[in-house]
Amino acid sequence: MTSQDFVRQATGLHAPNRGLSAVWRLLHTDPPLLLGIILLCGFGLFVLFSASGGDVAVVRRQALIMLAGLIVMFIVSQFSVYFFRRWAPSMYAAGLALLILVLFIGVETNGARSWLDLPGLPSFQPSEILKVVVPLMLAWYLASRPLPPRFKHLFWSAFMVLVPAGLIVVQNDTGTAIMVAMSGIFVVLLAGIRWRIVFSGVFAMLLASPAWYLFLAQEHQKNRILTFFDPYRDPTGAGYNIIQSQIAIGSGGLYGKGYGGGAQSHLDFIPESNTDFILAVLAEEFGLLGVLFLIALYLFVLSRGLYIAYAAKDMFSRLLAGSITLTFFLYVFINMAMVSGLVPVIGLPLPLISRGGTAIVTLFIGFGLLMSIHTHGRARSH
Repeated sequence: MTSQDFVRQATGLHAPNRGLSAVWRLLHTDPPLLLGIILLCGFGLFVLFSASGGDVAVVRRQALIMLAGLIVMFIVSQFSVYFFRRWAPSMYAAGLALLILVLFIGVETNGARSWLDLPGLPSFQPSEILKVVVPLMLAWYLASRPLPPRFKHLFWSAFMVLVPAGLIVVQNDTGTAIMVAMSGIFVVLLAGIRWRIVFSGVFAMLLASPAWYLFLAQEHQKNRILTFFDPYRDPTGAGYNIIQSQIAIGSGGLYGKGYGGGAQSHLDFIPESNTDFILAVLAEEFGLLGVLFLIALYLFVLSRGLYIAYAAKDMFSRLLAGSITLTFFLYVFINMAMVSGLVPVIGLPLPLISRGGTAIVTLFIGFGLLMSIHTHGRARSH
């Protein structure tokens, strides 16, 4: 096979794509999904400018990261999803190697030792990349086996999920570990696992939770759980963030106080106002209507992702697209519930709205895979 043949096989450029315009055919891009992403990014920069106190440097950096993410998304979408399927085990092994490397030379930030700062490269979080690599690996493993998965396949699937999640927990980054684990669990659920197994697993986790809390949970994790049930037990310490967030959300009312008019955020009552708790800033300044507008944008992107999963031409693509979309939904749900006080605070940003770096690029990699599944899958069917 020549190098040109390899590129054609990897990217799918040899396949006809009559249903798309010349531009979309060249870029292998799904216009509805791209529109939703751009609207979310634009709205995110708009909210971030206020949440950062009008700091142009912060907004400029975020815009550059989003631009880099869009470029990465376009690059990923050029390759056929079957190319990634072939390399899934290698990418999974590389991801585990990076997680192990973090344990030895990782850099600690905000209490989590989860960053790598290698010479000649910008610092990044390998754990974020596993949010894409783990479902890719699980989809590769389960798609080539009888479905619904048998017990031995469920055992090895659990092993492939728990190893990276456990390594991330050791880094003291519980929120990311939960997301990585759930991205793999979604693949297993979509593979057709029987409901009695699901309910048995949930019941077993509930039974084990007291033992985990008493013997395994670290002190800061116990404080988060206790603060969730009663934030006023430590109103100036562990409960401070959620109390101030709820005050900001409630004071926004229906219409909000206006752009830049949020007292809680601009008087620095809300810590992490441009990252984990940026939704509180949005709710205070734009009220319930502003939050509903953001939810509508998220629903548009989510519905497109679910449609791509539904229209996928093979089981591997369907499992991968479904997991990417459901993981994105879980990201949104947990952050909004966390800021509202409905779940414990676990430090997850609001996708495409909160300030971030590696997490944003990882989201765009997932979007690129969705576009590859839709456009290359359509090309194969023609």
